[in-house]
Amino acid sequence: MSKILIVDDEPNILLSLEYLFKKEGFQVYIARDGEEALGILEEDLPELVILDIMMPKVDGYEVCKYIRQKSDAVKVVFLTAKSKQKDIEKGLGLGADLYLTKPFGNKDLVSKVKGLLD
Repeated sequence: MSKILIVDDEPNILLSLEYLFKKEGFQVYIARDGEEALGILEEDLPELVILDIMMPKVDGYEVCKYIRQKSDAVKVVFLTAKSKQKDIEKGLGLGADLYLTKPFGNKDLVSKVKGLLD
Protein backbone atom coordinates (compact mmCIF):
# COMPACT_ATOMS: atom_id res chain seq x y z
CA MET A 1 0.00 0.00 0.00
CA SER A 2 1.52 3.30 -1.09
CA LYS A 3 1.81 6.09 1.46
CA ILE A 4 0.87 9.55 0.27
CA LEU A 5 0.88 12.91 2.02
CA ILE A 6 -1.70 15.51 1.02
CA VAL A 7 -0.85 19.10 1.94
CA ASP A 8 -3.46 21.83 1.52
CA ASP A 9 -4.79 24.63 3.71
CA GLU A 10 -8.31 24.28 2.26
CA PRO A 11 -10.21 21.82 4.54
CA ASN A 12 -12.74 20.77 1.88
CA ILE A 13 -10.02 19.80 -0.59
CA LEU A 14 -8.05 18.01 2.13
CA LEU A 15 -11.05 15.97 3.24
CA SER A 16 -12.23 15.08 -0.25
CA LEU A 17 -8.74 14.03 -1.40
CA GLU A 18 -8.17 12.03 1.79
CA TYR A 19 -11.44 10.16 1.20
CA LEU A 20 -10.71 9.69 -2.51
CA PHE A 21 -7.26 8.19 -2.03
CA LYS A 22 -8.21 6.03 0.97
CA LYS A 23 -11.01 4.60 -1.17
CA GLU A 24 -8.36 3.78 -3.80
CA GLY A 25 -6.35 1.82 -1.20
CA PHE A 26 -3.67 4.36 -0.32
CA GLN A 27 -2.36 5.01 3.18
CA VAL A 28 -3.06 8.74 3.51
CA TYR A 29 -1.45 11.37 5.73
CA ILE A 30 -2.70 14.95 5.72
CA ALA A 31 -1.15 18.29 6.62
CA ARG A 32 -3.02 21.60 6.85
CA ASP A 33 0.00 23.75 5.95
CA GLY A 34 3.63 23.49 4.92
CA GLU A 35 4.94 23.63 8.47
CA GLU A 36 2.83 20.61 9.47
CA ALA A 37 3.99 18.83 6.30
CA LEU A 38 7.66 19.36 7.20
CA GLY A 39 7.02 17.79 10.61
CA ILE A 40 5.48 14.71 9.00
CA LEU A 41 8.27 14.47 6.41
CA GLU A 42 10.93 14.55 9.14
CA GLU A 43 9.38 11.44 10.70
CA ASP A 44 8.55 9.40 7.62
CA LEU A 45 8.85 9.94 3.87
CA PRO A 46 5.83 8.85 1.81
CA GLU A 47 6.06 7.58 -1.77
CA LEU A 48 4.20 10.66 -3.05
CA VAL A 49 3.22 14.15 -1.86
CA ILE A 50 0.30 16.15 -3.26
CA LEU A 51 1.15 19.73 -2.49
CA ASP A 52 -0.63 23.08 -2.66
CA ILE A 53 1.62 26.11 -3.20
CA MET A 54 -0.15 29.01 -1.48
CA MET A 55 -0.29 28.19 2.23
CA PRO A 56 0.38 30.03 5.48
CA LYS A 57 3.73 29.71 7.33
CA VAL A 58 5.62 27.56 4.79
CA ASP A 59 4.59 27.46 1.13
CA GLY A 60 4.57 24.48 -1.19
CA TYR A 61 7.76 25.56 -2.96
CA GLU A 62 9.68 25.35 0.34
CA VAL A 63 8.19 21.93 1.11
CA CYS A 64 9.20 20.70 -2.36
CA LYS A 65 12.78 21.95 -1.82
CA TYR A 66 12.91 20.12 1.52
CA ILE A 67 11.67 16.88 -0.05
CA ARG A 68 14.27 17.09 -2.84
CA GLN A 69 17.06 17.63 -0.28
CA LYS A 70 15.98 14.43 1.50
CA SER A 71 15.11 12.18 -1.44
CA ASP A 72 14.75 11.98 -5.20
CA ALA A 73 12.55 8.91 -4.85
CA VAL A 74 9.54 10.76 -3.39
CA LYS A 75 7.15 11.87 -6.15
CA VAL A 76 5.89 15.45 -5.82
CA VAL A 77 2.64 16.63 -7.39
CA PHE A 78 1.76 20.31 -7.17
CA LEU A 79 -2.01 20.79 -7.08
CA THR A 80 -2.62 24.52 -7.06
CA ALA A 81 -4.63 27.46 -8.33
CA LYS A 82 -1.40 29.07 -9.61
CA SER A 83 -1.72 28.47 -13.34
CA LYS A 84 0.67 31.01 -14.90
CA GLN A 85 3.47 29.58 -17.01
CA LYS A 86 6.15 31.07 -14.71
CA ASP A 87 4.55 29.30 -11.71
CA ILE A 88 4.48 25.99 -13.57
CA GLU A 89 8.11 26.40 -14.64
CA LYS A 90 9.15 27.27 -11.07
CA GLY A 91 7.35 24.23 -9.64
CA LEU A 92 8.84 21.83 -12.17
CA GLY A 93 12.23 23.53 -11.79
CA LEU A 94 12.21 22.78 -8.07
CA GLY A 95 11.82 19.11 -8.85
CA ALA A 96 8.06 18.46 -8.97
CA ASP A 97 7.13 15.39 -11.01
CA LEU A 98 3.76 16.81 -12.00
CA TYR A 99 2.05 20.21 -11.89
CA LEU A 100 -1.76 20.23 -11.92
CA THR A 101 -4.04 23.22 -11.58
CA LYS A 102 -7.32 23.61 -9.69
CA PRO A 103 -10.08 22.91 -10.47
CA PHE A 104 -9.18 19.29 -11.19
CA GLY A 105 -11.01 16.05 -11.95
CA ASN A 106 -10.83 13.32 -9.31
CA LYS A 107 -10.48 10.45 -11.81
CA ASP A 108 -7.77 12.32 -13.69
CA LEU A 109 -5.85 13.05 -10.48
CA VAL A 110 -6.05 9.43 -9.26
CA SER A 111 -4.92 8.05 -12.63
CA LYS A 112 -1.97 10.48 -12.81
CA VAL A 113 -0.91 9.64 -9.24
CA LYS A 114 -1.12 5.90 -9.97
CA GLY A 115 0.88 6.45 -13.15
CA LEU A 116 3.67 8.20 -11.24
CA LEU A 117 3.83 5.39 -8.68
CA ASP A 118 3.94 2.54 -11.22
